[in-house]
Amino acid sequence: MAYAATADGVKLAAPGVLALQRALVWLVGASGAIVFIEPSPYEIATLFATVTFFATGLRLRLVLIPLVLMLVLLNVGYTISAIPLFEQSAVVTWIATSWYMAVTVVFFAMVTSEDTAARLDMLRRGLVVGAMVASLLAVAGYFHLVPGGNDLLTLYGRARGTFKDPNVLGAFLILPALFALQSVVSDRLAKALRNVVAFGLMSLAILLAFSRAAWGGLVLTSAFMLALMVLTSRTNAQRSRIIVMAIVAAVLGLALIAVLLSFDSTAEMFKQRASFDQSYDEGRFGRFGRHILGAEMALDLPFGIGPLQFHRYFPEDTHNSYLNAFMSGGWLSGVCYPALVFTTVIMGFRHIFVRVPWQRAYLAVFSAFLGTVGESFVIDTDHWRHFWMMLGAMWGMIAAAQAYKIKTASDEASSA
Repeated sequence: MAYAATADGVKLAAPGVLALQRALVWLVGASGAIVFIEPSPYEIATLFATVTFFATGLRLRLVLIPLVLMLVLLNVGYTISAIPLFEQSAVVTWIATSWYMAVTVVFFAMVTSEDTAARLDMLRRGLVVGAMVASLLAVAGYFHLVPGGNDLLTLYGRARGTFKDPNVLGAFLILPALFALQSVVSDRLAKALRNVVAFGLMSLAILLAFSRAAWGGLVLTSAFMLALMVLTSRTNAQRSRIIVMAIVAAVLGLALIAVLLSFDSTAEMFKQRASFDQSYDEGRFGRFGRHILGAEMALDLPFGIGPLQFHRYFPEDTHNSYLNAFMSGGWLSGVCYPALVFTTVIMGFRHIFVRVPWQRAYLAVFSAFLGTVGESFVIDTDHWRHFWMMLGAMWGMIAAAQAYKIKTASDEASSA
């Protein structure tokens, strides 16, 4: 039987099986954009891909063990705190979803730790296709281009496309938008032009979602990623093109905003959402007031108050994933969640300049992941599917980078 080998020399499945595995990675990426029904196509595709990968060959690298342990402890904390609430079906569903998200993290970590460059490319392609579908529907719904689609594709006058929440639509689109932007600033003309259209459409959908976090996230993560691309470029010509194209993209983006603001309804919504004095953010029980009061409660509650209980004490949910970990899972989850997230961030920074074949994809995923980490301080991201996908991919790429460095060093030593 013929086998294919990865960059670190690991033998993978036969070519036909390898093609199937890569196709499933594409399918999972594309299905991630359709989550307005439950179970969503993403859950079905991920489950099918997980079973297929385990049946055809998938291994857990030693470097991933800390990831597994932190995920288990995180969800053990959630489960213990939820025991008195098991008569509530919503709580049981929340716990089951949390365990499922943990499984997907390990799955993505294991998948991207081998055949890394090819699988990341397929994941990128799938995410971009899914994002294009979601963006098209979001824009069409907002401008009433789909008969009867306004109620389905928008919420409170904001585009949501194939998502339940406009905020999640905006957050999901950031990573595929970064992939498209990378192509705009670095690929050949024909491919770059195609991705100009893709990036423009996704940016428009993010704008029409009227999510302040997504607006800021797109701008900041794009700037951060482009800066990393400049720093890691091999030639001055590459650096110059990235800088010039980034300026052009910024100018076109401002022009797009100017055109949209010429519509009265869009301008009014933009003015309302861009304001920093939203009523639900201010006051003792506003978003940030709840963060302080909730933190004080967390210090006195080793087992928390259980999942989905915060709104029983305050007018709204936590809107802070780190505080929600303490509230939903007590001190155990409250410690494990930020430990998991910020361990990934620290390791991510340490691998920015590692020369691997998939470095470009790494910079996009890390930038989008870092943006979501920051967004988690002002919104509940703990069940966002794409967040856990990025976290798992980060660990997989880091594991693959370490193996790649070892193989490269061994090859250099043997040829010396």
